[in-house]
Amino acid sequence: MKNAIYITITIVLFWVNPCALVAQDQDEATIDSFITRQAHRERGEEYKDARKIILGDLNHDGIPDTAVLYTIESQSGTNNYIQYLAVFVRSKGALVAAGDAKVGGKLYRSVDLTSVDDNTIHLSTLSYLRKDAACCPSEKGETHYVLRGHKLRELKKANVQGLHNP
Repeated sequence: MKNAIYITITIVLFWVNPCALVAQDQDEATIDSFITRQAHRERGEEYKDARKIILGDLNHDGIPDTAVLYTIESQSGTNNYIQYLAVFVRSKGALVAAGDAKVGGKLYRSVDLTSVDDNTIHLSTLSYLRKDAACCPSEKGETHYVLRGHKLRELKKANVQGLHNP
């Protein structure tokens, strides 16, 4: 009985909005292509299980954009890794790459994409203390990025405080 209900719901969803599935596939293909090109330039590969995607308006147009945190590793056969943040905005119904930045990596800091609101991308961070091993940054923090034109800009602490105080 449960299987019949799930099948019926699935059929209804496909019938009601098949375009949404096509758009989702196109969005994923756009993101995959962008990351694959970057990995190729760096002679590395994406650690796809670490990819994180969050939607939110980043260019003040009222349309949800896409923020993607991803990791490129094994550059030229090394054990290095770099975390990147990329933003894709919607233009004429399709995602278009709008900016990207190196936001973390080995011996720099580890980041996690936590949210997008008020046109700002929020990330939690773990930074390295003097005693930390290369595998394990331990100092908790946060950082924030905004899209300015086609560049992602990290907000400095004074600017972040201004976000929460009108």
